[in-house]
Amino acid sequence: MKRKKTRGLFGFLSVLSSFIFLPAFVNAQKLNGQIDHLIKMVITDQQGPGGVFMVAQKGKVIYQKAFGKANIELGVDLTPENVFQLGSMTKQFTAVSVLLLEQKGKLKVSDSISKYIPDYPAGNKITIHHLLTHTSGIKDFTKMKSLAGIAQKEMTPKMMVDFFKDEPVDFAPGEHFEYNNSGYVLLGYLIELISGERYADFIQHNIFDQLDMSHSYYANDRQIIKNRAYGYQKKENAYVNKTAINFSIPFASGSLMSTIADLLKWQHALRQNKLLNTSETNKAFSKYKLNNGTLFNYGYGWHLKELEGLPVTAHGGSIFGFKSMGIYVPGEDIYVIGLTNCDCNSPTLLTENIARLVIRRLIRK
Repeated sequence: MKRKKTRGLFGFLSVLSSFIFLPAFVNAQKLNGQIDHLIKMVITDQQGPGGVFMVAQKGKVIYQKAFGKANIELGVDLTPENVFQLGSMTKQFTAVSVLLLEQKGKLKVSDSISKYIPDYPAGNKITIHHLLTHTSGIKDFTKMKSLAGIAQKEMTPKMMVDFFKDEPVDFAPGEHFEYNNSGYVLLGYLIELISGERYADFIQHNIFDQLDMSHSYYANDRQIIKNRAYGYQKKENAYVNKTAINFSIPFASGSLMSTIADLLKWQHALRQNKLLNTSETNKAFSKYKLNNGTLFNYGYGWHLKELEGLPVTAHGGSIFGFKSMGIYVPGEDIYVIGLTNCDCNSPTLLTENIARLVIRRLIRK
């Protein structure tokens, strides 16, 4: 008799729990379907290159899916484990590396670059802070016509700096904010000079190894990288393999590779101060002023803006064959990341729209 009552009680509790959790399950399914719909509006060809997307809240993945092909020629589908080139999302890692060196007492962001590169033109007026915030005024090498002449060459960091350092400046340091890849190449060179390590090794030892980001790399087209996604471009109506560029060219401004899972580890580490103390972390995510006192919406390696009325940190990237976008909502601990393996599928607006949807459904339901 007792056993029958016990079985009946367990049965009742099982039914009751299903009623309790059913609404949450239905809501999750509905959100997943809405995210799928947003992505399929942008990535319309499942037989072509595509992308991988993730949404995480409080460190827990609530959406993760891949669309399209990792390799068109072999017909291999993309998976969430694929490794993508990040382009300018690299700048986050460069900025944190600089702050790690400051935390160790090796530099100050207020230092002029002439302290470390004595022959840099007007280097006594340009600070590390100016480089981090894109307010240095130095010429962006990606806008130089002569870039095509070195795009396939193996360049040392010093060679890259010498390539643009004598170009006329666009404005005096601190006068304007203008996104600038040369500044982050310079930062990579400074990291090498000050740490005594190659930039790639510094990132590996101080970030990737520390955070168990075992599927993140300094990009290399020769190295065998498991689960590498191949990059594509669209010319007229056909896909082509990406244009080759030597990764010593973008260097510390755009040469890292990673996965969505590793990038979630990265974001979690930043939130938990696993690498930087609170003071240094705050420097990365603070807004700064131009010489005239005007605030601009960029910290050290991140854009600082609002989405649905909430403060967010964000940064994207673009390099031949790949585009990336990551958006973080600090107040709600929501991270949305999109990586694509074709110039034709930009995740910038798409990732932002996914973030908007998630905020509306999870925060303002």
